[in-house]
Amino acid sequence: DEILAMRRAIVACEAAMGEMEQALKPGISENELWAELHRGNIARGGEWIETRLLTSGPRTNPWFQECSSRKIEAGDLVAFDTDLIGPYGFCADLSRTWLCGDANPSNEQRALFRIAADQIEHNMALMQPGISFRALVEASAVPPGDCFPTRYGVLYHGVGLADEYPTLPHASDWTSDTPDGVLEPGMVLCVESYIGRLGGREGVKLEEQILITETGNEQLSTYPLDTRLLG
Repeated sequence: DEILAMRRAIVACEAAMGEMEQALKPGISENELWAELHRGNIARGGEWIETRLLTSGPRTNPWFQECSSRKIEAGDLVAFDTDLIGPYGFCADLSRTWLCGDANPSNEQRALFRIAADQIEHNMALMQPGISFRALVEASAVPPGDCFPTRYGVLYHGVGLADEYPTLPHASDWTSDTPDGVLEPGMVLCVESYIGRLGGREGVKLEEQILITETGNEQLSTYPLDTRLLG
């Protein structure tokens, strides 16, 4: 069963994420931390990872910078996107943002995180069987004005053996080439948020993997959010 195989991939991914979080200490490099996700995936029978999307501190804004040799500092945000091909060849595509060290987050870090978490929560609730792709996008929460220029490229995308159909952008980015269709039971999509102010120091990346069911949806990803950043 494909959904069972995907659940297994997510379990492996989230176990590796837990090992990453345990390894996150001031002084570890982005590359060293990212290696923990690779190690944990391979150790559990996973296959490979599509990207190198882990950044810290000022490298979290704008998004889509690859992980580097930068040493992570206490008080930094650390944001990552797993893009992981796990056991049985199925994709576990989750994003989290953590706070490094024992210090309390800044008000700005909490504010960015809250915007992202609220966007994910709102948009996840819209993911119901029968809603059209266009209606879903048009009803979706989007980043506020000072964060909109740095927005993530899509609000939702399909996921299976990798990132797959459909790819659903913000309503303002919808074009004649954007696919339209309907959410149907059995489909799995990821819901995305990146929140970083234009010219700001840091940004927050969150993403959940969602199964469309006969009566609504089920959140397949379960790794907890950083409660310090939730405020």
